[in-house]
Amino acid sequence: MDNQDFNTKYRDRTKNFTVELLKATSTWGSRTEEIRVIKKQIIRSGTSMAANFRATTRARSHREYYAKLSIVVEETDETLFWLDILEETGILPNFDLTALKDEITELLKVFAKTRKTAKQH
Repeated sequence: MDNQDFNTKYRDRTKNFTVELLKATSTWGSRTEEIRVIKKQIIRSGTSMAANFRATTRARSHREYYAKLSIVVEETDETLFWLDILEETGILPNFDLTALKDEITELLKVFAKTRKTAKQH
């Protein structure tokens, strides 16, 4: 897969993940302070991941690409963290987080490997 195909594929995947995340969070309500805080954090990290990946595709230099990709890895990992917290606390007992967790885990693996490769070049 060349760079353009990779960029297009993951620009679409990150955007789609963000759309699904926003749809999911809209159903969580704000019953407790914990849900409000986590909801705000996960929306920030999930949308930042997608926006920053998009920015990597427009990087003007390898250094800028690597820096933006590092932000993508951090934000993707943070999003996974919040999903793990939600799952482990059981705050959302009637909500299945499996699909979101599976996708963000895959994205994290891809972005971490891509960053490692980028650092070597």
